[in-house]
Amino acid sequence: SDVWQQRLQRERIERERIEQELQVARRIQQASLPKEVPSLAGWQILPFYQPAREVGGDFYDFFDLEEGRLGVVVGDATGKGMPAALMMASTRSTLRAVAQASESPGDALRRVNDPLVTDIPSNMFVTCFYAILDPKSATLSYANAGHDLPYLHRNGEAEELRARGMPLGLMPGMSYEEGEASLGEGGCVLFYSDGLVEAHDPEGEMFGFPRLRTLVAEHDAAERSLVDFLMEELYSFVGDGWEQEDDITLVTLRRSAS
Repeated sequence: SDVWQQRLQRERIERERIEQELQVARRIQQASLPKEVPSLAGWQILPFYQPAREVGGDFYDFFDLEEGRLGVVVGDATGKGMPAALMMASTRSTLRAVAQASESPGDALRRVNDPLVTDIPSNMFVTCFYAILDPKSATLSYANAGHDLPYLHRNGEAEELRARGMPLGLMPGMSYEEGEASLGEGGCVLFYSDGLVEAHDPEGEMFGFPRLRTLVAEHDAAERSLVDFLMEELYSFVGDGWEQEDDITLVTLRRSAS
């Protein structure tokens, strides 16, 4: 009947609209990812990004700062699709704009937070971990806006890089605690988003932080990269037929063994 035909037509149009929006969101996201990885003598930087079908708001970026320092950022805007892609792109460009003029990672996040609060829809926010590497002294200073804690692999252990701070875009006038870590010989930092941690196996068990931390601690850099190792572990954990629900972003920063 006509009614049925009209309904099918409406559903088809709606499906196409959603599909187009996803494509635009994915284009925004891909345009926001850095085209190349900075090469820094004595250091190895390895990003890995695997988008889910429905775009999440993951992003990572690198900034060249004065005196040879390097900024590394990993973040995640809540939600999916177009709103997440737009929030992610806006956070990234604001951070790019303030990074050079900021005195420290905490200062940079503070300067990103206030404009976001005015722009962002009330049910959304962006988590973000921002670190600055000084390659000469091998120190990493960092601040965290509610993002998953990176792990520093050293001497067969994985320690969390802790610093308190609210996600971006929730409340104006926030300040961000700062931390500092020294990256000794062969030290490696893993920055990541929750796509890896929240993946679950067919029984519904989550990959989880404890497992990730143990794996980072056990990892042997001589055998293969941490990223390859973690993704192999993830695939054997989730099993065949796994449907990825969220973007997976991993960035490792490692001091080349001299």
